[in-house]
Amino acid sequence: MLCGANAYEKKYYFNEAFVGLPESVKEELHIICVLFTEEVGGIFTVVFEEDGSVSLDTQADEEDILYDEVSSGLLTREIRMQRQELLESLSLYYRVFVLREGMEAD
Repeated sequence: MLCGANAYEKKYYFNEAFVGLPESVKEELHIICVLFTEEVGGIFTVVFEEDGSVSLDTQADEEDILYDEVSSGLLTREIRMQRQELLESLSLYYRVFVLREGMEAD
């Protein structure tokens, strides 16, 4: 997991394994995660998949009657469209610096 926000605990988490990301990217991720949980509720996470792609995951407690599943889907799609460049850059970062794709042996 790269980062996430939890509406139940009112907390934001950033995985320190990715501390090398630029501060502006970390701030943008913080804003995206917190605003998502403020608007929709539940738990929102930004996750790197094994192939380097970026997933936006959301979940809610079963007892959470305030969680808006429809808004969750709409907002996730909106983030994907409006932040496409950011998500593509994160995927490239992960593939190059973590998976070491494109690194030629010396």
